[in-house]
Amino acid sequence: MTTVPFTAGEARPVYRAPPGATDCHHHIYDDRFAPDARAALRPAAATVAMYRRLREHLGLSRSVVVQPSTYGTDNACLMDALRQLGDAARGVAVIDEATDDVALRAMDEAGVRGIRFNLARPAGAAADALDVLARRVAPLGWHVQLHAPASRIAAMAAQLESLPVPLVIDHLGRFAQPGAMEDAAWPVLRRLVDGGRAWVKLSGAYHDSADGAPDYADSGALTRAWLAAAPERVVWGTDWPHPAATAGEKPLPDDARLLDLLAAWAPSAEALRRVLVDNPVTLYGFAPISQS
Repeated sequence: MTTVPFTAGEARPVYRAPPGATDCHHHIYDDRFAPDARAALRPAAATVAMYRRLREHLGLSRSVVVQPSTYGTDNACLMDALRQLGDAARGVAVIDEATDDVALRAMDEAGVRGIRFNLARPAGAAADALDVLARRVAPLGWHVQLHAPASRIAAMAAQLESLPVPLVIDHLGRFAQPGAMEDAAWPVLRRLVDGGRAWVKLSGAYHDSADGAPDYADSGALTRAWLAAAPERVVWGTDWPHPAATAGEKPLPDDARLLDLLAAWAPSAEALRRVLVDNPVTLYGFAPISQS
């Protein structure tokens, strides 16, 4: 047993993650850094020290820090977190057209590997800057990460297919549940992924689940569908500290349970290793992990 902030459970996961297992989506909040004046979500501090307790609790080795809407385009908290976490972490920043090349190079050296557009809870550049900013970061080998309802992603499909960088889709595609695979947006998002340049984060199972805890059965069906469709282009993340839950918008999930559910939903140990270890190496540039 251990006490970890911002997770509902006390027990460790039953599943034992392999070396190099990566949490590909979490946030850091630190009171040393001022929130953006426009931020709607302003969670309590969820620091690097707190996050390390979660990573140890889950038995994970690496992580990807994602800039939250709280800080807008001020990536100072993100950069500080990457310095603290070292080579065991990568980052996804939020920028706009005022972000200069010096700042981009500094972020790249710190471990940033993508830029995020949050259209579900706007922060940073608007969607109409997506093409311009994607071209800006293409020479760095970065990707664009998109958080938006599935219907919005589907409406943007032609634009997204023409991006000069890979696309990463947040939180299973943010389909309304139940019946995600019957949604008109499903074949459109499938086409994006089947095109070979789009990835999906198997994160936030609790976000849109109508079935809810502890099993999130509808999100499990969607996770299995993504695992079957593109096992080489899916990654997993906790979404810790679950800012929507800490804001009271939904119940706080149990991160150990979420990891155990992923293990149950994966079709094989090989597929699970691919999701947790090998795919993050490809997408974020972590050092490969030997299976010996």
